[in-house]
Amino acid sequence: MTATAETPLQTGLRQQVLVLYLASSALDARVVGWSTYDGTGETHPTTGDSDVPPYETGLDALKDGWRLFQASQLNPPYPGHEYDVSFLKHEFFFEKIV
Repeated sequence: MTATAETPLQTGLRQQVLVLYLASSALDARVVGWSTYDGTGETHPTTGDSDVPPYETGLDALKDGWRLFQASQLNPPYPGHEYDVSFLKHEFFFEKIV
């Protein structure tokens, strides 16, 4: 008899994703930007739908049960471009399986 693994679709589990942009590379730095995605389909968050971040810090998200699965690579700025304005570079991806 062959064992088969159940897929998340079969078990009813879905992924929720939280993207936090922090003021520095430290997880206890304050949140300066965020995005949320809900694989359950129960909520439909959109950019700019709140002026208040879901958490004050990345550490607060961990304490609330979110699992960190990716952090941005730390790259030094090219010489002479230390003060250029660009993308938010301290990006952290979190997930919950619900």
